[in-house]
Amino acid sequence: MSIDLDLHEGVATITINRPEKRNALDAEHYEGLSKAWTEVRDNPEIRVAIITGAGDKAFCAGADLKSWIGRKQPLSDMWLTQKDQLLNRGLEVWKPVIAAINGVCVGGGTTLMLASDLRAAVPEARFGLAEVKRGIIAANGGTQRIMRQLPYAVAMEMLLLGDMMDAETALRWGFINRVVPREGLMEAAQDMAARVAANAPLATQAAKELAIRSMDMSLAEGLRMEQFTNRILSHSADAATAREAFAAKRKPEFRGE
Repeated sequence: MSIDLDLHEGVATITINRPEKRNALDAEHYEGLSKAWTEVRDNPEIRVAIITGAGDKAFCAGADLKSWIGRKQPLSDMWLTQKDQLLNRGLEVWKPVIAAINGVCVGGGTTLMLASDLRAAVPEARFGLAEVKRGIIAANGGTQRIMRQLPYAVAMEMLLLGDMMDAETALRWGFINRVVPREGLMEAAQDMAARVAANAPLATQAAKELAIRSMDMSLAEGLRMEQFTNRILSHSADAATAREAFAAKRKPEFRGE
């Protein structure tokens, strides 16, 4: 049982390794996941991350309800808003994140996926937010991001009925990018990751941040932020590298500077 992080050629692969519990997250695993996301954010050698689950049954079944419901927590914890931050709870990670969904993806698993940027899933994957059936709500972004990523009625069906969505339906609604055979899942995720990692790191992070912040800005504000960001990036070492490589007709080697 652990949260594993493997780094190879700029790609960090995070694995929720608790298959015997369908990769459900108790306090220990939430803490480990928080540390993994912080490492992705802060380690300059990491350009992109893949998140997946161990085994062939579940990506993540969300919170381990037996360990959480009814658990006594100090009321003061409500104001420790930066404690053990998660990707889906608000930790700002501008490096792209790819979800390799290897099975059932429900509750906190779905809210984790909602905070990712690119998504590949096996045909057997199922998605759901059934918290209302347990007397709680889909927190950590469940009620927030889903409204921005699915049509209103489809999102409400997931939130209010708690029904499951299969992989093909998720693909049709643009909830995921692709459905691939199980044996090709990690290959598909790694291919996307390698292509992301080959791009200019600063530009990639800037593009992600601007796109996400655009949802809270007017078009005029967003366009202005684009101008400022592009002006800054145009003077970066990566931009110079790209110009030189284009002139020499060779592949650029970016350093994130």
